[in-house]
Amino acid sequence: MHVLPAQWPSLPGVHAFTTLRGGGVSQPPFAGLNLRDGQGDDPLAVRQNRALLRKLLPADPVPLNQVHGVAVWDADTPRASGEPPTADAAVTTRRNTVLEIQTADCLPVLIADTQGRAVGAAHAGWRGLASGVIEATLDALQARVPDGRWQVWLGPAIGPQAFEVGAEVREAFVAQNPAAAGAFQPGAPDKFLADIYLLAQQRLAARGVSAVYGGGLCTVSDAQRFFSYRRDRVTGRMASLIWLA
Repeated sequence: MHVLPAQWPSLPGVHAFTTLRGGGVSQPPFAGLNLRDGQGDDPLAVRQNRALLRKLLPADPVPLNQVHGVAVWDADTPRASGEPPTADAAVTTRRNTVLEIQTADCLPVLIADTQGRAVGAAHAGWRGLASGVIEATLDALQARVPDGRWQVWLGPAIGPQAFEVGAEVREAFVAQNPAAAGAFQPGAPDKFLADIYLLAQQRLAARGVSAVYGGGLCTVSDAQRFFSYRRDRVTGRMASLIWLA
């Protein structure tokens, strides 16, 4: 299987990467390393793909039921049932607790304390980003490590030349921060091209986080490496994972 390591300065005990679509067993249109069941792929193929992923990890990843919201799961607490918690972000301070975010155009945001004491992962589609999923994740991390200094990697997502949105999306961001207008360029009539990377960087900067890495990896334009829902509609999911070793 193929992975893309987080492209940021190495930190003590922090491991992070995003899976690519190469090296799995799923057949078209899910070829090859689809890691999400329930999209129409063969469940056996998904299980085999996840078994390949598991070989790279110290433990099974913490599952999430992602709903484009802002809830953050504290992965250090026990789950009340066997069902995945409904959340779009997770945090941990425990060793070998693997956080996982699944995407196919949305922005995966991986966050680590520069002293290696805590990590977090967030699923930032435009709705979650506008609603504050990054800020909620930082709040949860800072509650665990009040003196933390944070380093962030923005993983593969839909690029600014491909992310066409309506005026309501632009307004959702500009109403909160007029500077967000710089992340939207005119597209087709009544449409804009949105830079989800810049929008995330702006929100991180507003929280005093300047050590931000990544950006420039467009899922839509690179069909060999990335799944993309916007491009293919029927497609698999990649995983972005982070843990403390």
